[in-house]
Amino acid sequence: MAQAAFEEVVEDFEFLEDWEDRYRMVIEMGKAMEPLPEALKVPATKVEGCASQVWLHVTPEADRFHFQGDSDALIVKGLIALLHRLYDGLPLTEVPAVDARAEMGRLGLHDHLSAQRSNGLRAMIDRIRSEAAAP
Repeated sequence: MAQAAFEEVVEDFEFLEDWEDRYRMVIEMGKAMEPLPEALKVPATKVEGCASQVWLHVTPEADRFHFQGDSDALIVKGLIALLHRLYDGLPLTEVPAVDARAEMGRLGLHDHLSAQRSNGLRAMIDRIRSEAAAP
């Protein structure tokens, strides 16, 4: 089960019949995110396997998973915003139980992302899962 913030996105997507409207919504979600400070855009936070530049900075607090992210591509920044709604604030122990691919599939993303974007999304999910599992 996804977090309430992600469920709200799922509900909003149900009202948008046109994929272009959904795409715009994802982009707007990305634009609304706080940018990652330049000092955190370093090799250690860079996500490999993405066609765009992507950075994820994880800051677990009190056994909860928190992260910030950024990208130089608007749609990818929107995907980061979706992942933020899916994962941010979860107990660290629950992060591996989230089937992000299935949750994102509820939005119909698999049918509308290029192969490169899909690979990048997988790389971001893998990074989130590995960061949550790190001691």
